[in-house]
Amino acid sequence: MRRLEGKIALVTGAAVGIGQATAQLFAEEGAHVFLADCNVAGVEAASAALSENGLRATPVAADVARGQDVTQLFRTIASNAGKLDVIVSNAGVNVRSDLRHLSDADWVRIREVNLDGVLRIARDGLPLLQASGRGSLINVASIMGHRGLRQLGGYSATKGAVLALTRALAVEYAAFNVRVNAISPGFIETAMTDRALRMPAIKQGLVDKTVMRRLGQPIEVARVALFLASEDASYVTGTEIVVDGGMLAAL
Repeated sequence: MRRLEGKIALVTGAAVGIGQATAQLFAEEGAHVFLADCNVAGVEAASAALSENGLRATPVAADVARGQDVTQLFRTIASNAGKLDVIVSNAGVNVRSDLRHLSDADWVRIREVNLDGVLRIARDGLPLLQASGRGSLINVASIMGHRGLRQLGGYSATKGAVLALTRALAVEYAAFNVRVNAISPGFIETAMTDRALRMPAIKQGLVDKTVMRRLGQPIEVARVALFLASEDASYVTGTEIVVDGGMLAAL
C-alpha cells in the first residue's frame, strides 16, 4: 500500500538533489506533490518528468527568501488543493568562505534562504497543514549544524538555528496536530557538494571520516522524509534524524 495515497505535499528546493528525489518518492507513494524552487526551468523539468510517468506533480516558481513568493506559493496550493498534509522545507544555499571574509551580502543570502525561508514556510504554511487534520512539517538541516568546518561557518550557523527552530515549532504546533521534525544529512552527492567532491583528496577525506566508507545519495535522505511524512511516524515530533553514514558519530 502506498504510504502517501491521497496526500498533498509541498517540497521546496525541488528542482535537483534531495528535493527532487523527495518529490519523486512522495509522488510514487501516491501524493500530489507541489514542487517549489527559484530554478524555474529546473522545477518545471522535474515536475514534467513526474507527470509524464502518470504521477501528480505541480511546479511552482518560488524563492523562499522572498516573502511575496511564499505568500503566492501558498495561495496557489490553497486554490488547487485546499490543504497540505506534508511540507518538506528543503531549500538551501551555501557560500563557501572563511567567516572573517564572509561579506554582509553573502551572509544575508545564506540566512534568508536557510533560516528565514524555513521560518516563513513553517509560519505561512500552518493554516494549510491544520486543514489536513494531521500535518507533518519536515525541515532539512545538516550535520554541520552540530560541527564547525572551515568555509562552512555561515551554513553551519543557519543549520544549527534550524534545529533549534524545529524543536520550538514542534512544541508550538502540537496544539494544531502538526508534527515537526528535522533531517540532518551528511555529505550527500548533490549539486551543492559537487564542487568539493570533484577534488579527489577532499572526497577521499570525507569518505575516510564516514563509518560506512561511502557518501550518501539523495534517495537515502528522501526515504527518511517519507517515514516522517507517513503514519509510521505518527508519534514522532520535535526530533532530528541524522542521515550521514555514521560520520557525526565518529567525529
